[in-house]
Amino acid sequence: MGDGISSGVIEQSNGIIKQVIPYTDITVSRLIFAIIVLIAGFISVKFLVYIFRKGIQKTKLPDLTTQFLAHFLSILLYVIVILAFLKSLSFDVDSFVVGLSAVIGLVLGLGMQDTLTNITAGVWVAAIRPIDMGEIVIINGQTGKVRSVGIMSTELLTPDNQLITIPNKLVWGSSIVNMTRMPTRRASVDVGISYSSDIEKAIKIAIELMKGHPLVLPEPEPAVVTTELANSSVNLQLRAWTKTGDLWAVKNDLTAEVFEVYRREGIEIPFPQMDIHVKDIKETKIKEM
Repeated sequence: MGDGISSGVIEQSNGIIKQVIPYTDITVSRLIFAIIVLIAGFISVKFLVYIFRKGIQKTKLPDLTTQFLAHFLSILLYVIVILAFLKSLSFDVDSFVVGLSAVIGLVLGLGMQDTLTNITAGVWVAAIRPIDMGEIVIINGQTGKVRSVGIMSTELLTPDNQLITIPNKLVWGSSIVNMTRMPTRRASVDVGISYSSDIEKAIKIAIELMKGHPLVLPEPEPAVVTTELANSSVNLQLRAWTKTGDLWAVKNDLTAEVFEVYRREGIEIPFPQMDIHVKDIKETKIKEM
């Protein structure tokens, strides 16, 4: 009796599996198989991309290039998995691919050239590496730390935590200022002294100040130059070389310290002033004769 029940259950299960989903030609068994293909495909993509990342990291390629290639590979593999899923459902994938290619060609011809341009520009940015992950750059007038370079766009993170997305064609097609690529940079601090102050003394004090700073490099030597004879001041610029990572610390320290040492040594730092002269005008009364 037990065998009969089991056989009945099996036959009933087989009947359900062989049933056709309403309004389609797809059987339940084929749908289950297609879902298994889809899930296995997604898992395989993640595994293959992970293996690809590990393998390409051994080549010591920059992180930016590795990220771009891994992103590109994952998109390609996901497209293949989706096509395999559709094929499992008995869709005419070959016709679909041909039709999709025709549509893509038509769309590109009607005004989607920017998409291809962005992809190509992204490849060049990843290959030539004018920017890299974590570097602080100025691109198309926007300043921030490079967060990623994708297929279509580049992301910058500003110091106040704003995310800026720039199309890759603008990245590749504009001037790029890389503020952290070089190991050393020059910290420049502008300060004005009054015309009555001793300029030579002010320059000497500033040079000694820079040489005494622990983060200022001895080579190239610190220097002070006169940049302008302004309306109310003689403008000087303190120039000190330091490691790129110490730039802002050095700039902040020198700005505060030069103010303190000039005040202590009697070097006047003037501020803009305007003198207003009031002239009394006496009215003369003319008497009518």
